[in-house]
Amino acid sequence: MAADRFSTAARLKAIGEQAQARVYRATGRQPNGHPVRRNKLTGRAALLALTVCALVVALAYPTRQYLAQRSQIADQRRQVQQAQQQVEQLREQKARWSDPDFVKAQARAQLHYVMPEESGYIMLDRHGFGDDQSSDAGANRPWYDNVWDGVNSADAQH
Repeated sequence: MAADRFSTAARLKAIGEQAQARVYRATGRQPNGHPVRRNKLTGRAALLALTVCALVVALAYPTRQYLAQRSQIADQRRQVQQAQQQVEQLREQKARWSDPDFVKAQARAQLHYVMPEESGYIMLDRHGFGDDQSSDAGANRPWYDNVWDGVNSADAQH
């Protein structure tokens, strides 16, 4: 029977503590006199947090798409600017090529042409190359030398 009394006493003590907690809860105070701390997350705050999370999730994809499109627009603008610069360079080059003096200078430099009243000559170094030629095959050689070397090498193979 001693075990039975102990359980009854323990039960009465627990019921008393529960009643005391209800009284203090109703008054908003703890037994030591300090105010009771309530849970700071109320139903309204939880609903607000849930709404904010839903908005963030709903707006994340469109925002990412917007930023990606802005990046593509910036890339397209850069490409347009580069194309405009290239067009301007080509216009300048076209204007240079429409000048007869420039065409003559290019024919002399690139094709080794000479005017009818002039004599053309090339100075050879001790290895048998011209001033603007090197020992590399085809480097800085007149175009017609490269053509003839190509014809000769093709003929030698067959």
